[in-house]
Amino acid sequence: MLTHILIQDLAIVSRLELDFSRGLSALTGETGAGKSILVDALGLALGDKTDADTIRVGRERAEVVASFDLTQCPGARAWLAAQALDDDGECIVRRLIVRAGRSRAFINGRPASGSQLKDLGDLLVDIHGQHAHQSLLRPNDQRDLLDAYGGHGALAAAVAGAWREFRTLDRRLTELENAGTERAERRDLLRFQVEELSALALTPEELPTLDQEQRRLSNLGRLQETAGRVLVLLAESEPAIEDQLRTAGTELADLESVDPSLAPTRELLETAAIHAHEAASGLRHYLDGLDLDPAALATVESRLAQVHDLARKYRCFAAQLPELLQTRRAELQSLDDADQGLEALREHRDTAWAGFSAQALGLTTARAAAATRLGATVTAAMQDLGMAGGRFAVQLESLGLTAAGAGGCERVAFLVSANPGQPLQSLARVASGGELSRISLGIQVATAEVGAVPTLVFDEVDVGIGGGVAEIVGRLLRRLGEARQVLCVTHLPQVAAQAHHQLRVRKETLDGETHTRIDPLDGDTRREEIARMLGGTEITRRTREHASEMLAHAAAAGRGE
Repeated sequence: MLTHILIQDLAIVSRLELDFSRGLSALTGETGAGKSILVDALGLALGDKTDADTIRVGRERAEVVASFDLTQCPGARAWLAAQALDDDGECIVRRLIVRAGRSRAFINGRPASGSQLKDLGDLLVDIHGQHAHQSLLRPNDQRDLLDAYGGHGALAAAVAGAWREFRTLDRRLTELENAGTERAERRDLLRFQVEELSALALTPEELPTLDQEQRRLSNLGRLQETAGRVLVLLAESEPAIEDQLRTAGTELADLESVDPSLAPTRELLETAAIHAHEAASGLRHYLDGLDLDPAALATVESRLAQVHDLARKYRCFAAQLPELLQTRRAELQSLDDADQGLEALREHRDTAWAGFSAQALGLTTARAAAATRLGATVTAAMQDLGMAGGRFAVQLESLGLTAAGAGGCERVAFLVSANPGQPLQSLARVASGGELSRISLGIQVATAEVGAVPTLVFDEVDVGIGGGVAEIVGRLLRRLGEARQVLCVTHLPQVAAQAHHQLRVRKETLDGETHTRIDPLDGDTRREEIARMLGGTEITRRTREHASEMLAHAAAAGRGE
């Protein structure tokens, strides 16, 4: 609820600070005193459009700061948390209007946009009259209010959730079905590629082996010639290297008796002779096994050509072909699985639609019953609010399941006929601001226990009424104030006397400048203000007694006496 407001240099207000409490607070004052300035300032704080003309003459900027207690406003707390603007259950909104430049706004000390102010304002305050923030004129809010009044808000939330689940599944299914042709073409291509790559049967180990074998077979002549020549040098020439090494070793062995230091050298020569012999034996074995069949080379080169041709076709390296085969197989399997999942998704979508349809039809039945009750309740209230013969009805316009959505199968509209013989029409088309305010009052009283907005403002709700109707309006406002915080701008003493709190708005002139003041009233000051409202400029003893009687009667009624 609204707990405090500061207004600085706005219109004819130089500086004004007020604290607010629960219950019904009445703003009274003489005509032209500026009773609506508080309503206008609150509207500015909550995102109403403005311009530099609202700034007090001679000043460069105006400022409005409004503080709210969010203890009983979970919707506003959740919104602030989602916007990262929360501050321990309190909300301070500041609007700064400058003469040269754009206005600025802050929520809990952090810069905020105009749309953010409006969104937050819709959760905090409803201003009834010819002003903004009137949620009763918004179709979605009318629907939500009906659901809250009927006690089926949980069912409405379930319907919205079921609709979102169905829409998610339906969009996914549509996407997959639209891609069906493309997916079939891709599957055919993948199946051909997998068959082609599988037929190649290339393993990661085969390619290096093929490359090595191709190099060997293409150099057979050179291998045979060189290996043969080296064999001759080692063992088959005169003298052969092997024989020369053995002879050199024998000669050094003869000299060892003369000089034993030659023993290591002699051992090396003997070892070299053994190695030369082994190398010659290895070359003989190599030459005996050397395959000189030209067909073997043709076979290897044909296999390599097949591998490299396929690598060029798939624009990859030959060594990547085995990995490419695995990738294509995995994608083909995924598409095959998708076809099976498509059918399962279709069944899931159909189940979700059936669930949504059943819940939506149940919500339609519940709304129809609540609409009848709310229409009768508000119609009865209108008879007491100076609109004898007026009617109020809640229209449920069926959309059919094919056009249903998160809000259900129907469009909810509040309809009213303010006078006998007039047709029902949209609440938003009611011409008279006073009638609209009183109808709004009747709706708010009927739904006081279920309304989500904690603070209600009624601006000139009593226009065009008086006498007994005015007293009834006052009683209804007081009753509404038992459940919600209510601020009411009024010129009727019957309404003001019913308030839990009364604030007097008056003009005064200081140093040649006009100022607006708002003072809380209590005791004698309140009696004097009620007497002024009863008797005008001349206040008599009788009017004071009448005022005292009205206040006492209202207090007694509030205590149930």
